[in-house]
Amino acid sequence: MDQKRRIIDIHTHAFPDAIADRAMAALHSECDIPSYLDGRISSLIASMDEAGIQRSVLCSIATRPKQFEPILEWSRVIRSDRIIPFPSVYPKDPAAAGQIEQIRRGGFLGVKIHPYYQDIHIDDPLLDPVYKAIVDNDLILVLHTGYDVAFAHEERANPRQILTILDKFPDLRLVATHLGGWFQWDQVEECLLGKPIYIETSVSLDYLGPEKMGRLMAKHDPDYLMFGTDSPWDDQKKAVEDIEKLLCEENIKEKFFFHNAIKLLGLNEF
Repeated sequence: MDQKRRIIDIHTHAFPDAIADRAMAALHSECDIPSYLDGRISSLIASMDEAGIQRSVLCSIATRPKQFEPILEWSRVIRSDRIIPFPSVYPKDPAAAGQIEQIRRGGFLGVKIHPYYQDIHIDDPLLDPVYKAIVDNDLILVLHTGYDVAFAHEERANPRQILTILDKFPDLRLVATHLGGWFQWDQVEECLLGKPIYIETSVSLDYLGPEKMGRLMAKHDPDYLMFGTDSPWDDQKKAVEDIEKLLCEENIKEKFFFHNAIKLLGLNEF
């Protein structure tokens, strides 16, 4: 790996120290995949240092309406040159659209929505006011897409549903996680690849294998591919090294690891 490479991880998670052990234990009870960190910010930053990652977007998930304010306040506390927090709203909360404006006024750049943990279908028209508020406030949406390892395979966020949202809200700056749809990659290839839709790569390579992963990545516009890990559910250092092997051209690596995220986030280069 090029030790001078600039890297932004567009998709990570952590919890306040006071609840990190409890939160990670609950998540482990729901699925049998290992975690590589203990869910604390300090561990994430240590992992970033080891992997050569300068900045990470940290995504929170509000699973109840009352979690909005604590998440927003914690996001204020942890914001730094290394950590870019994306707070969350509970999409079915009638107050959610107004809370999006609070997030923007707080100086944050985006939000995270997870259809399984928040019990929604992403193309439900009831969510339209939330998507409109995200667009109106010029925020980014990091959206869990595809199935989820902890839940039954329900059609909550498949590639066709992504297109339904973007047909309604063409200005929505949406990042489709897990290479566009976890374990729905055939549909990703059919519906999403080649379109101007941001796709990040977390927790996909181990399931697809390098040959298919490389083929799918090569079919997408390199201006819309970004590096993500879903840490603590993947090893950041290994993820960087594995993707380095898949990408051959240096200019594409620069876009993938850094420039596309810088452009999307509206940050100055560093």
